[in-house]
Amino acid sequence: MAKNVADQLVQMLVSAGIKRIYAVTGDSLNQVNDAVRREGSIQWIHVRHEEAGAYAAGAEAQLNGLACCAGSSGPGHVHLINGLYDAHRLGAPVIAIASTVPTHEFGTEYFQETNTIKLFDDCSYYNQIATTPKQLPRMLQAGIQTAIHRKGVAVIGLPGDITNMDAEDIDSSLKIYTNVPEIKPTAADLNELAALLNKHQKITIFCGIGAAGAHDEVVKLSQKLNATVAYSFRAKMDIQYDNPNEIGMTGLLGLPAAYHSMHESDLLVMLGTDFPYSPFMPTGCKIVQVDLKPERIGRRAKVDMGLCGSVKDTLTALLPLVNQKTDDSFLKAQLKIYSEVQGKMQTYVDDHGKKDSIHPEFVASTISDLAANDAIFTVDTGMSCVWGARYIRATGKRTMLGSFNHGSMANAMPQAMGAALACPHRQVIALCGDGGLSMLLGDLATIAQYKLPVKIVVFNNHSLGMVKLEMEVAGLPDWQTDMVNPDFAMVAEAMGIKGFTVNEPGDLKKTLQEAFAHKGPALINVMTDPNALAMPSKIEFEQVKGMALSMTKLILNGRMDEVLDTVKANYKHLKDIL
Repeated sequence: MAKNVADQLVQMLVSAGIKRIYAVTGDSLNQVNDAVRREGSIQWIHVRHEEAGAYAAGAEAQLNGLACCAGSSGPGHVHLINGLYDAHRLGAPVIAIASTVPTHEFGTEYFQETNTIKLFDDCSYYNQIATTPKQLPRMLQAGIQTAIHRKGVAVIGLPGDITNMDAEDIDSSLKIYTNVPEIKPTAADLNELAALLNKHQKITIFCGIGAAGAHDEVVKLSQKLNATVAYSFRAKMDIQYDNPNEIGMTGLLGLPAAYHSMHESDLLVMLGTDFPYSPFMPTGCKIVQVDLKPERIGRRAKVDMGLCGSVKDTLTALLPLVNQKTDDSFLKAQLKIYSEVQGKMQTYVDDHGKKDSIHPEFVASTISDLAANDAIFTVDTGMSCVWGARYIRATGKRTMLGSFNHGSMANAMPQAMGAALACPHRQVIALCGDGGLSMLLGDLATIAQYKLPVKIVVFNNHSLGMVKLEMEVAGLPDWQTDMVNPDFAMVAEAMGIKGFTVNEPGDLKKTLQEAFAHKGPALINVMTDPNALAMPSKIEFEQVKGMALSMTKLILNGRMDEVLDTVKANYKHLKDIL
């Protein structure tokens, strides 16, 4: 039987290393679905919502280098968009197949017709639609190449009628080329940077995800310079471990030590970071930025020297040019501050909370203690993201995934699906907020259907905790942030997932141990303190004033109990501020 376009599509995906397609089948995708069935070597993962499929593909792409999702005409591929935005902003190479209405119906406002070029233009590097069989293989090859090398999303629009036509040969290549170049600054630039480093004494190195894979080089440079090493959330798992000079994170989820070190430095070296929070950047020191994408240099801070190169290649060439420093007074002072900060963090772990108001810091720390040395963690945007950032410890083998750039809710559970499929021999733990989990709750059924052994820990504080905090620091009483939740453990059981609920702090460890030991999927519903605050590394007076104003408004509205609960839950934070 002659090979049709759908068969050709699937064969090219297989040749590129695609192991599965996350999708909901239907009408314009049916020929592709059948081609997957007949080919037999890749999976069709039937998600319940295409957004979950796009998140799962984004997670798989971050772990394995390339992944694929698909959506059928109109609503099907529209549902992909949020997950594709997330993947694109994270630099995850994802191929999205957006099937469309028959070609002869284009421009007629046909049932489920959409313009895929306009629709996906802002969340992709490659975005084309094939309207003839000969276009498809060329577009797919170009799309895959673009996704891999530019690190982002490629969208292939595919009308349903094209998929059943006979495939045609093309003159250009079908092969995917994945070679990676060595990229470093010129010798002159490296010498100039080395002279700058050799001249200054108080140096902080700030690493982003672009420094992943350069852990050893970063540590060697910091030890030669007696420099501190701070990092962004995305870089934590790659930079924190076996790093004697690390001083933690900065930014909204960070800690005061890194912020303090950066502002006490006379030279800040930014490596592979596009850190978005300009108010946290120092202004009274010289700044160097090294980035693989030179267009990013200088857009977050007033950079004195900007160099294009991969962090690993650049540092490998730079290290022989840097002198060993002997004065370590700055380093020791900053490490002392970091030690004090860690001690304060531990007080929240030691204070476990009470019934139905368990401290989330204690929960996250316990998860870190019990998790496998090479566990993959996924974190929802919001408070659970904060606890994961601060209390999940790096080992050099652990991975943490989240919606770090797009900042979307509901990402942790579907990302855990993709991680479990991509890395079946690693433990996968999702740290979910009750708000985030509720948004894509239906895909618990996907986890059950494919027997994915993910462990879903729900930080159930009956509220949109981060939004509540945002309103309070702005001087607003929290309004419409409370949530009336179902019994998540019972919901999980109804879907075929082992469910647990933890009400008492004393039951947390043994319940997590039992859930983690369970061979299939498990959901652990932990009743956490709704008034737990996550103070940023830099506390502005306006935030303190806003918090006081918010509490006053609550009192005036007769909500004195909430004020007292907030004060009691956060007395240590308030003491630090005062």
